Amino acid sequence: MYWTIDSKQQLVVVTAEGDVTQADVEEYLDAIEGGGALAYRKLYDGRDGNVVMNHDEMMAIAARFRSYHHRPVGALAVVLQHDKAEPAARMLGVLASADRPMRLFINLAQARRWIDGLAAPA
Repeated sequence: MYWTIDSKQQLVVVTAEGDVTQADVEEYLDAIEGGGALAYRKLYDGRDGNVVMNHDEMMAIAARFRSYHHRPVGALAVVLQHDKAEPAARMLGVLASADRPMRLFINLAQARRWIDGLAAPA
């Protein structure tokens, strides 16, 4: 996983390529939390990523995501291959429980238009 945190646009763009581990996600979360970007809009492109976490690792990540929900978190656009959307449903459910706009896409350009159309956090 790699990402760009753009403080001017208040946008985080994340790209997953290859295997995505719990350590990868924890590193990303440390970066956005440390960079003050939790409230920024986020565009996650997971089309070329492959989540390789067991149930306990997924639950640990889910718990961390839930711990942010008492604070403002930015809108989220998730782009996945059609065949990867179903396995990601549980994690997407956790992410959707936050008070923020969220949409799942299979097309990156559509996701980018949607996230760009939302106002940056005040």
